[in-house]
Amino acid sequence: MEFRKRYKAYLRKDIEKIAEERNFPQEVIEEIKLLSLVFPFKTNNYVMDELIDWEYYKSDPTFLINFPQKEMLPPNVYNRLKDIYLKGNKEELFRYIHQIHFELNPHPAGQLQYNIPQFQGEIIEGIQHKYRETALVFPIQGQTCHAYCTFCFRWPQFIKEKEWKMCLRNPDKLVDYLQMHQEVQDLLITGGDPMIMQANVLRRYIDPIIEADIKHLKRIRIGSKTLSYWPYRYLSDKDHEDILDLFSEIVENKKHLAFMAHFNHPNELKTEAVKEAIKRILKTGAVIRTQSPILKHINDSPEVWSEMWIKQVNLGMIPYYMFIARDTGARHFFELPLFDAWKIYIKAYSSVSGLSRTVRGPVMSSLYGKIHVLGVNKLNNNEDVFVLRFIQARNPNWVGKPFFAKFNKQATWIDQLEPLFGDKFFFEKEKYLHAFEEDLEAAIVKDTVTEDET
Repeated sequence: MEFRKRYKAYLRKDIEKIAEERNFPQEVIEEIKLLSLVFPFKTNNYVMDELIDWEYYKSDPTFLINFPQKEMLPPNVYNRLKDIYLKGNKEELFRYIHQIHFELNPHPAGQLQYNIPQFQGEIIEGIQHKYRETALVFPIQGQTCHAYCTFCFRWPQFIKEKEWKMCLRNPDKLVDYLQMHQEVQDLLITGGDPMIMQANVLRRYIDPIIEADIKHLKRIRIGSKTLSYWPYRYLSDKDHEDILDLFSEIVENKKHLAFMAHFNHPNELKTEAVKEAIKRILKTGAVIRTQSPILKHINDSPEVWSEMWIKQVNLGMIPYYMFIARDTGARHFFELPLFDAWKIYIKAYSSVSGLSRTVRGPVMSSLYGKIHVLGVNKLNNNEDVFVLRFIQARNPNWVGKPFFAKFNKQATWIDQLEPLFGDKFFFEKEKYLHAFEEDLEAAIVKDTVTEDET
């Protein structure tokens, strides 16, 4: 079978054209045009032609992920936005859009305040170092995607607020940083979507790392949704062979390459194009791990998750994470109570074989670290409690230690939970909130000694 498709993006200016092609009601057109002033909008011809079921578009998961919905804003916010838009005062409109963006919590979990490291007295924009073993890099050329998700927690990368963007302009700084930080074992190249970059541009970031022969750096991860949104990146784009060759070279140079694929629904696994793209990536020696948040209206049933994990394993991929939707953007539209998410996870997990049970969830990527909701248990007095643990943490000494929270059936995030013992969770200490530097390492060592002595 021949796989050929030329990428065509659809932006806000193309909404009328999409509506004509797909026979949208005028009311829907106007809603999407208005909402796309707030939520970045971008889709493409693969998503439109091969993923969305246009006969039932109102409930189609891919449509809801790509096209912003009226319910994604509180009614009072939506109505005021509409009034200002219809008045035609651009200055007032831009001010209100900025206010909405600010209220949507543009950088959750302290991404700008606490994750950006200092190196040789200089703040390194475009690198994040939250966990000891893993550094993230945001190449400036990779801060867009083939299509945008309405739930995306990186939405500030796609709007005009420059002070909210994370991007690295100089790849040399990345190499210097990695060489000096011998605790870093994994580098995650992220965005946006780094696979939006041409192969020769991606090489500017990867080749110097390979040439530097950084012994302590064992693994390179690439976070991408291209398999879902544009699998032709590996099939017919003009440099698709160069991309696959680069993947092979990473593996040949004894670096484990983990392709972190983002799949939200089993429909994204149904096309022949995605199946072939997966095969070609795996042939390079890369490993594909899959992850997704659990999202109301999209994948909030155990049947969807079990089907997705089974299909992923059958295609040679490794289920990795079920995340809780982050506390940003249109969270009220997508979020589920932690208790409901856990029940969905357990039911799906218990219905698949051991090969699919590599997945961990539900997990919150919080200010303090990745918190795994292990479940709900009963105390001797028959009181229900949440049992949680850190999978990753700013302080490595927290990892794996179970802790308890009072049961709250409606809680959707860690800040809505109360500790079972005391008035604060043990990890609520400001000194652990800064990106990895020598003083943080010293604080961790000091804390470890103090705990052992008491």
